[in-house]
Amino acid sequence: MLVHTFRKAALFSLGCSLVFASCSEDATETPEVEMQQTAALEVSQAILDQVEDLGMNTRFVKWDDFYFPDGTSEPRLFLEEDVIVTPEQLTAMVNLTKVEKGATQSKQYRTSALVSQGRTISIIGYTGGNQALSTKERTALQWAVDNYNRLSGVSISFNLTFGTNYQNKDMVVYNNTVNNPSGAGGSAGFPSNGLPHKFVQIYGLANYDTNVVEHVITHEIGHSVGFRHTDWFSRQSCGDNVNEGGDVNLVPGTPSGYDATSIMLACFSASEDGEFNANDITALNNMY
Repeated sequence: MLVHTFRKAALFSLGCSLVFASCSEDATETPEVEMQQTAALEVSQAILDQVEDLGMNTRFVKWDDFYFPDGTSEPRLFLEEDVIVTPEQLTAMVNLTKVEKGATQSKQYRTSALVSQGRTISIIGYTGGNQALSTKERTALQWAVDNYNRLSGVSISFNLTFGTNYQNKDMVVYNNTVNNPSGAGGSAGFPSNGLPHKFVQIYGLANYDTNVVEHVITHEIGHSVGFRHTDWFSRQSCGDNVNEGGDVNLVPGTPSGYDATSIMLACFSASEDGEFNANDITALNNMY
């Protein structure tokens, strides 16, 4: 099986979404980071301690350039290769997890942070410059949005447009192959402040059919609204035996073991159909 890692600067192959809850008690100090050349930045012990506090694997933490749709970039932390966060978001994740551990948690997997219930998410497919979506990718994005909007009983929905004015949108999907010349997949993050993670990147998918591209986009949007990888405990879909750790809550009504057809598996194959399985739908109905 041809398998590729979702390098979602998302961001985990996990998307990081947090309705960031601030903690007035036992707050964690945010590591100070000066805006400087990414190559000169070091992953400090304070950052590693926060990642460890989340229960996440500290072997996969690095600074890298995060590219926006207009081609500008800034340094951000990449966790588990495809989840992207700022130091402030990392601190918020730690604080939110502490709040959740002190409360009754709901028992595929999600983060503690979710998008506000009943929200219509404005999402735009980027069409400008060298990070524009191709015709195939625009079709795949439409299919991915349709995957979510057709689910009855789910309180969030998406309003999709195409263009370049992404600043006032909740989410923007764009092609970042120019800055990811090797590999194929996508990246995203988790929700914060009741909003989905805004930036969803895909790359290296030109040689895959529309269904596979649909799968990758649906997966990355999943991170952006709070999904963790279904196989976070093993990354079995990637041929690994690595626990991603972190802020994980089993969604009621879904299996705790390996789910071979979930759209939220960490890695994908060249034969994906791009559709949710029954457990993915159960999870979304429970979350929203």
